[in-house]
Amino acid sequence: MKLVERAVEQEALESALAACGAGRGATVLVEAAVGCGKSELLARVAERAAFQGAVVLRATGSAAESGLPLGALSQVAAGAPPGALDPRHQGAGGRGESMELFSSAVRRLAGQGPVVICVDDWQHADHLSRHYLLHLAHAARTAGILLVLARSLDGREADPVLDTELIRLPRLVRLRLSPLSPVAVAELLRDEGIEDEEAHRGIHHASGGNPLLVRALLDDLRGAPEDTRPQQDGAFGRALLACLQRNGSGTVELANALAVLDDLATPGHAAALAGAPVSRTARMAEALGAAGLLDGVRFRHPAARAAVLDRMAPAHRTALHRTAAAVVHADGADAPAVAEHLVAARDVSRPWAVPVLRSAAAQLLCAGRPRRALACLELAGEGIDDASARHDNRLGLAEIASRIDPGDAELRLSAALEHARARRTGPAGTSALARLLIGQGRLDEAEEVLGLLDADDRVIVDDRVTGGDAVTGGDAVTAGDRASVYRGPCAEGARTDPLDGLAAFPRRAATRRHQAPHERHGTSGVPGATREHPAGPGAAPWLLPDGSPAAAAAAAEAFLRGSSAGRATIEPTVQALRTLLYLGGAVRALPWCRDLVEETERRASPGWGVLLRTLHAEALLRQGDLDGAEREALAALESVPRSPGSATMCGVTGVLMRARLALGRTDSVAAELARPVPETLLGSVHGLAYLRARGQFHLATSRHHAALGDFLEIGRRMRRWGLDRPVVLPWRTDAAEALYRLGESAQAERFVTQQLATPDAVDPWVQGISLRLRATLQEPRKRQALLARATEALRRSGDRYELARALGDFGNALRDCGESARAAMVNRTAWHLADECGAHPLRNTVTLVGSPPAPAAPPVTASFAELAEQLSDSERRVAALAVRGDTNKEIAGKLFITVSTVEQHLTRAYRKLGITRRQDLPVELQLIAAEV
Repeated sequence: MKLVERAVEQEALESALAACGAGRGATVLVEAAVGCGKSELLARVAERAAFQGAVVLRATGSAAESGLPLGALSQVAAGAPPGALDPRHQGAGGRGESMELFSSAVRRLAGQGPVVICVDDWQHADHLSRHYLLHLAHAARTAGILLVLARSLDGREADPVLDTELIRLPRLVRLRLSPLSPVAVAELLRDEGIEDEEAHRGIHHASGGNPLLVRALLDDLRGAPEDTRPQQDGAFGRALLACLQRNGSGTVELANALAVLDDLATPGHAAALAGAPVSRTARMAEALGAAGLLDGVRFRHPAARAAVLDRMAPAHRTALHRTAAAVVHADGADAPAVAEHLVAARDVSRPWAVPVLRSAAAQLLCAGRPRRALACLELAGEGIDDASARHDNRLGLAEIASRIDPGDAELRLSAALEHARARRTGPAGTSALARLLIGQGRLDEAEEVLGLLDADDRVIVDDRVTGGDAVTGGDAVTAGDRASVYRGPCAEGARTDPLDGLAAFPRRAATRRHQAPHERHGTSGVPGATREHPAGPGAAPWLLPDGSPAAAAAAAEAFLRGSSAGRATIEPTVQALRTLLYLGGAVRALPWCRDLVEETERRASPGWGVLLRTLHAEALLRQGDLDGAEREALAALESVPRSPGSATMCGVTGVLMRARLALGRTDSVAAELARPVPETLLGSVHGLAYLRARGQFHLATSRHHAALGDFLEIGRRMRRWGLDRPVVLPWRTDAAEALYRLGESAQAERFVTQQLATPDAVDPWVQGISLRLRATLQEPRKRQALLARATEALRRSGDRYELARALGDFGNALRDCGESARAAMVNRTAWHLADECGAHPLRNTVTLVGSPPAPAAPPVTASFAELAEQLSDSERRVAALAVRGDTNKEIAGKLFITVSTVEQHLTRAYRKLGITRRQDLPVELQLIAAEV
């Protein structure tokens, strides 16, 4: 690498060489921080002098040999002609005469031609050699002798006598090398073909302009040209460690202390760790700063600090962290800073350690650093002796772990549950455990825990679970008033529950493995049947509000506007998002899903992100965006370790499998189902999604009895928990579909009838899927009318996949009634919708007249929004009804206009859209029909 920004120094050395050649002696002192190029400059001088015919004598000081008398001078003499110099020759007058003898020998040698003596690392040369050379410098004024001495500025105190003698030398030229400027570094990098200015700035910052470190960074770049970051285990790390070693005694100890202290480094703190006086520590830190290794008392780049930490012996590093914890705590550092050293040292021996660790955990959580908070609380647990306090700490660990990994959080709660079962916890700890189990959807286990409490202690749901607002639909609940929390449709309609009517059939369909042990003998004598299903005490956080869906959705949205995923618990946010999704619709929920997922990513809370991504995937699924639902569910699964023992992850997997089934990826669903999943996990709220997906897989593979068993099990659990809301999980229509395929039409009709009798039947999505199933059981004319209502409702819901299913059935019904032209139009729309969703299995079931249309790309000039903009409001309404298959007469009746007006609007719409017939109307326009 060429020398840059050294022109002044090279010119001064050339002048000194010229004077030497002319018989005039001189001394040049080159000073520089370690790694800043003094050795390279010295080598250039020696090379240049040799080229000009001078005798070049060289030596290098060494800290290890600084106590060896005349060690450096012996190196100088070794380069002279044999017998010309003997520094160990003792004169009769002692050391003074010996120095004069050596000086005379060098002058005699200079009488034959110029002599250049180069001594590197002058500061490490032994004391006697330095006296000899300084004596020579004084005596060489009129001889062709040039002494070039190079020393590192390492922060050590110089010998005042020798230093004074040095600077009083006649004809002394003093050169001080500075680190390279950004301009010089950029010049070097351009010579290597690196033109990126950002890389120039980054390399200068990391190296501090130290030429040795710049060269090392270039070496790393040659090995990995796409990565301009310094490598702690590459050439950069090795060069930095070499600089520290060469900088003299105490520097490595200082670097170790600074690396351990990091942000809390001060000269005083570093001195305490390094066991050195503060004044000396400050000088050494200043020298390392001049060398470009430090910026103040901090390493300029994390890779530099990491390289120092890596080379430290583990025991020494632990001891330094232990000392650092005490030093910074005594100095009043905040809890997270002290805790970092306690965790690194695994030290809870001091009386203040546990309180500091617990305080740090709370602060780190607020700062969005849950992994460090977890580490603090885990260490605090090692220092807690009280059993009740240990239980509280375990619950705190589970709560923090839920932000990072749901599977880990569930395992931690399971361990706490065993302690509670052994009655090793008090009422407060037991209630807190129940609250966390409820938050994880483990309602049966929560009820079991609450059963361990006395009646006076069963305060089980507080504002931390419900959020204390209208979103959850309830206030604080006790065991005594839990029956009043929620009275869903099952409570009032228990006598007409279709489950009670399956007196013989479930003995074939719903096998015992699909039933909870305490449910296998219901009050009606039917396996799994129960009579009354108020909300359980733990169900409140999972309930959707009663009353107006629009008001509940508005309240949920208002709550989300004033909240974030960074709050203390995620449950209120999740419940508000569920309320918005199921009562306000997927379109309103999707932006919130995206924003909240991004918030959890910023706050490093992937465990909370799993819950939000699952809702995001469900919202996408309810819009018919199958690829998007699959993508989001996979992102949730990949964001945390895949644990087979996680109920939460079962819920994610359930959404993923449903999306893949609709996409026709049955083999991948079978592979998911082959993963071992303990049946106990399916007893959680999250497990219901898995059961539903498994049931739908059984339907797709013609295992109708197994499918029915899964759907009935969902119904039993939802009713037992008081969470039976078709808008969340329409298990009755799922079961009805299985019954229909088994030939049990009457039983299927009872399930559909009850679902349509629930308050949720006003929801267009529930209404649409229910009417579609009911139509399956009717004769053609009645089926046609029901399917027309179903498609109308599903258009309003925005679910393109379910709409495609209903339209496919509608087209078949029209064909059966002899309306072939209208059937062709409806089936064409169903085919395109299914194709847009990626639901190829559904698309392939749609009966089309003629060849299936190729899935055409949308016109270049017309997106969906642009299509709507091209048409007037009247034209858009007419075209929307036409594209879904309505006749001109039906359109006229719905819009209260004449058939002639309909025809005129269609003609103008054809002209604006560049088409000539009704069949060419863009399928996307059918989505507008929901507004008509």
